[in-house]
Formats: sequence, C-alpha cells, structure tokens
Amino acid sequence: MTYTLDGAARPRAGDGPSEAVHWIGGAAHPGTGGRFGDVTDPATGAVTGRVPLASDADVEAAVAAAKAAFPAWRDTSLAKRTEILFRFRELLNARTDELAALITAEHGKVLSDAAGEVARGRDVVEFACGMPHLLKGYATENASTSVDVHSVRQPLGPVAIISPFNFPAMVPMWFFPIAIAAGNTVVLKPSEKVPSAALWMAALWREAGLPDGVFNVLHGDKAAVDGLLTHPDVKAVSFVGSTPIARYVYRTATAHDKRVQALGGAKNHMVVLPDADLDLAADQAVNAGFGSAGERCMAISALVAVGGCADALVEKIADRARGLRTGDGRRGCDMGPLVTRDARERVARYIEAGESEGAELVVDGRRADFDADPAEGTEGGFFVGPTLFDHVGTDMSIYTEEIFGPVLSVVRVDSYDEAVALINANPYGNGAAIFTNDGGAARRFQNEVEIGMVGVNVPIPVPMAYYSFGGWKSSLFGDTHAHGTEGVHFFTRGKVVTTRWPDHGHGGLDLGFPQGT
Repeated sequence: MTYTLDGAARPRAGDGPSEAVHWIGGAAHPGTGGRFGDVTDPATGAVTGRVPLASDADVEAAVAAAKAAFPAWRDTSLAKRTEILFRFRELLNARTDELAALITAEHGKVLSDAAGEVARGRDVVEFACGMPHLLKGYATENASTSVDVHSVRQPLGPVAIISPFNFPAMVPMWFFPIAIAAGNTVVLKPSEKVPSAALWMAALWREAGLPDGVFNVLHGDKAAVDGLLTHPDVKAVSFVGSTPIARYVYRTATAHDKRVQALGGAKNHMVVLPDADLDLAADQAVNAGFGSAGERCMAISALVAVGGCADALVEKIADRARGLRTGDGRRGCDMGPLVTRDARERVARYIEAGESEGAELVVDGRRADFDADPAEGTEGGFFVGPTLFDHVGTDMSIYTEEIFGPVLSVVRVDSYDEAVALINANPYGNGAAIFTNDGGAARRFQNEVEIGMVGVNVPIPVPMAYYSFGGWKSSLFGDTHAHGTEGVHFFTRGKVVTTRWPDHGHGGLDLGFPQGT
C-alpha cells in the first residue's frame, strides 16, 4: 500500500511497500511505540508494508482525541449527523471497488467476496441513516397531576471497536455507523494484519464532513487492546474475534466498568435431512464452507447428514470442491489464500490431525493446484484448497475446534433428534442451518436449536442490518448483539425526565413519598 498524507491517509492498492499510520484527531499520526508488524500479500507471500504497533502514549492520544470531540458531536443535531452519514454512504457506494481491492490485497479473499463484504457493511450505514427515528423516546402527559414524564436515549461518549482480520470493512461497519449516528466518538483498533481498510474509511469520513476526532484509527497488538479495555475514558467496547479472546475482553472491560459486546468463535452446523434437494444442499455447503477460504465466523464447518443421504451428498460436494479454482483473488479465482503463513500451517496441521484420528479425507486441499505467481524471493502464497472429510467423529479435533479454514467435516447421524442434540451439545452457538422440504421439521428446528442465528435452506444466516447479529453460548459474551435496534441500545443509555410547571402556589412541606396522584 501507499499512504498519501496530504490531509488524508488514503491507501492505494498495488503501489509497493510502505508504512501505515495511526489516524488520530483527523490527522496521520506515525506513532511513538517504535514497534512494527509486517503486512503481507497472502497471494504471493511478499511483505508489502509495515504497521505501527501503538504505545501507551498512542492509546492515550487516540482516546483523548475522541474525548475532546465528544461534547460537540453529542450536541450536533440529528439532522446534521444524518446528513454526514448519507454523504459517507454515497462515497462508499461510488468507491466500493477501491475498498474491495485493498481488502483483497491484505486479506486475500477474492474481489467479488470483498465487494460483497463492503455491501453488507453499507447496509448498516443505511440503517444508521434512520437514527432520528431510532432515537425517538416516549412521553406521557399528566402522569400525575400537572406532571409530565418523557424518556430519551443519549450517547455514551468515546467507544472502542476491536475488529478481526477476516472482515476489515464489514465488521467495523457493524458498529461505528450506529455509534457515530447516535452521537458517540470512536477509536477503531483494526487487526494489524489488514490495516488499510480502516485508514481508507477514516479518510472517507473526513471527506464526508465528519469532524476531526469523531473517528480515530489505532493500530496495535495486545498492548493497544489492553490500553483500550482499561482506559477510564472509554465507555464501551465492541469486539469480534476468537472465543478465548472474547472472554478475556469481556472480563477485562467489565472489570473496568465498561459496557461490552464481545462476539466470539463458532462451529456452525448445516443439517441435511433425507428429503432435501441434495444438489441445492451440495452447492450451498461448498459456498458456505469454502467461501473466503473458510475464514468467516459464519462459515459452515460441520455438515450433519441425516439418515441415508450421506453417500450421495458427499459425492456431490466432492465433485464441486475438486472443480474450484484456488489462487490469487485478483485473478478471477473461486477461492483465495489464507491470511498468513501461520494460518496456512495451522490449517494443514488440522488436516493431518483429521487423518490421524481416523476421518476419511475425501478431498485434500494441501495437494491442490494454485493459480498464483509467487513474489520474487518468497515461497509463494498461503494456500490451502477446499478440503472435505467424511465419517468425522464428534471427539475429533477437526470437529471440536474452530479451524477457520477451508475444511468441511461431514458427521453422519441416524435421526433429526440426534442432529439437534449434537448441535445443542456444542459449546458454540453462532449459526446453524437446516436443509429440508419439510416445513414441520424446519419449524421444529428453528424452535429447538440453541443457536443465535438460524437458516432454513440458507447456509449462512447473516441477518439484514435492521435485525441483530450475534450468537449464543460461547459465541457471545455480553447481552447485546451487533447492529439492528440492539446496536442502537448498546451505544446509548436511557434517561427519564419528570417535569412539573406550577401554575399556582406550592403545596407546602410534605415529607411523605410521592404517590403519583
């Protein structure tokens, strides 16, 4: 990436290695930590730049900028806030391809997938454009004699967003449009693996007219995260990542008196009943299992084949998986690389473990042909092709652990009841799907399965922006999901005002408790 610093840190894809910056108070900030992380192109293995890892002073500067900007932004009219949000939306619409190219260059997902990510994030921006309606309170006239009562919802102050590498645009947009529209200021800590999208969006906000300090970008690792979790001026934390880190974020931030929504990992199941359209199920299993190289918290990683459909279904999935083209996401491939060399090696170890634990390896992604040109001086991209296991046991590591790669495990069960029991026994509760033509079975499933998001003949049940996104069990820490009206509730707090305007003399002294008559 290249970062132009003529008033806006706007990165551009493909211009060679460079150094990222923080974005604090409306200006590029080089950082004071003296520590850096490498940014790589996953399709070639080449180091394309480096990103500063925040020091305590950098954290302090970012939070101070958000705190200083808060009073004026809180007092900015809803009409003005919405006007800026609409401008941000239009700029995002016009430049989706530019942002998608940045995502592909650092994450590796194919360009069409990156553009889809931007579109789903834009949905939340559009939802937040309705904030004047979403923030309407209630009023009661003459609740007691000459006493009126009304409620309002007010912003919290500076809030922190800690986002993962796999959706560098969409996941931050689950949170910051709602937070900003509601009158809060934001410090976004993106993954240090994919820094450019956050800087690009900061520059877009400035172009849309957002005042300096309302949206800040702080790069870093655990030190930066801990600084935000414990800072007394940060009022709320939104996090998406693995379950162990989500649990840590929740416990640490709540111990420091913050409101927290921490979305964790997943092991999403797709149940296929014998009456299902197996061609549809196979198509959707491949789409949901291997899209974005499986690096989605809503990816299907466990397919539960019920009754006698397994043999035919596995054959159909294998045929489709072998036909996928894996390679550089800029070359028209179906699936791109994993995000880092470590990620590739981790997924390869899971495949080895699945073999050694007795699962049948039907399609081995380690041996696929990859469509990419390695960068000079590198070993090439971080590729693992679509991988399919059959006869997977629920005690195997490829079933019990979140692989976060293109590995689909088929578990065979005899009945619907066994399938539901298997899902409900799993510690994760993000998403689950059922494929069937039986409306009664589908209705039972959506009622009985202990999962936050359910799909019926829909493999990735990610709700629209006006519904909430979030799981159950170890997939969510905190009681509030992302976006939708729950997001509005998370980024505001309630206040009730009781008013009396006396039009005659006061009633004198009365030490009794008011009785509301």
